[in-house]
Amino acid sequence: MISKTMRTILHALSYGNIEVEASRRLADIKKLDAMRIFFKTLDTKVYNGNHEVPIRLYFPSEEAMSGEPVEGEKYPVLLFFHGGGWVTESVENYDRVCSRMAQSTGHIVMSVEYRLAPEYRFPVPLEDCYAAAKALYTGHLVLPADPDRITIIGDSAGGNLAAAVCLKARDTGDFAPKKQILIYPAVSNCYTKKSPYKSVQENGQDYLLTAVKMEDYLKLYESSTEDRQNPYFAPILAKDLSHMPETLILTAEFDPLRDEGEEYGKRLKKANNYVEIHRIPDALHGYFALGIRFLHVQESFEIMNCFLNKS
Repeated sequence: MISKTMRTILHALSYGNIEVEASRRLADIKKLDAMRIFFKTLDTKVYNGNHEVPIRLYFPSEEAMSGEPVEGEKYPVLLFFHGGGWVTESVENYDRVCSRMAQSTGHIVMSVEYRLAPEYRFPVPLEDCYAAAKALYTGHLVLPADPDRITIIGDSAGGNLAAAVCLKARDTGDFAPKKQILIYPAVSNCYTKKSPYKSVQENGQDYLLTAVKMEDYLKLYESSTEDRQNPYFAPILAKDLSHMPETLILTAEFDPLRDEGEEYGKRLKKANNYVEIHRIPDALHGYFALGIRFLHVQESFEIMNCFLNKS
């Protein structure tokens, strides 16, 4: 349960609209994190047309990076797209999260520096992520990844991008993701009173991420209002969800995005896909970026590892 004092604090912090530059400056404070974990990383790039998409690789241990792999050996990889409403955050801001993810799962984490809205609106961020995924799956990176052990993962807006990349890969046949992990994903297209999801109405005011802010994010991401009817913009609109990857969806109890994430999982399951849906009790949107000592994060990694290790 969230205490009365904490509810008062959350209420005070949950206000206003999105002001892009101020939000970006606030997000960049994470770069000053003195508790960062400095595992070995490797910066590289892929190309989306003529644009260089920066990539950062995180290794589960120094040995995993420095040791010579056995001939023919390939590694499990988490292809990660960060959150931030398509507008804020960066690979560097997520250093701590990705380092912990590599350590806690034993996977190499590949984090993608996709371009941000409003300077680059839909579908540019998605196309950057898709180009990175295609390069990984088709062996166009130095990283010797095992295609059968690549998992596409993202949180919040990154969960939206992960879901959209998997949809597009299914539609094009360019590559075939086996697993996806969607952490409190933004998969819908409306956060006004017209939203069909109870969590938007119940959790859309006093829990940091507000319905008003989500509407702002959508307006900054869309190139036109017609984009909101595109399943690659809002994956829950996809009419056909057959032949999708095995899916793990994590939602947070006090999150306006909770119900749409769970509904997306139910629709995937109805289309005969393997799906696990786990709601983290008492959690707020964004909890996954907290330190590993937080119980919500520990619980999430336990669930993720069971899913990743399932044959």
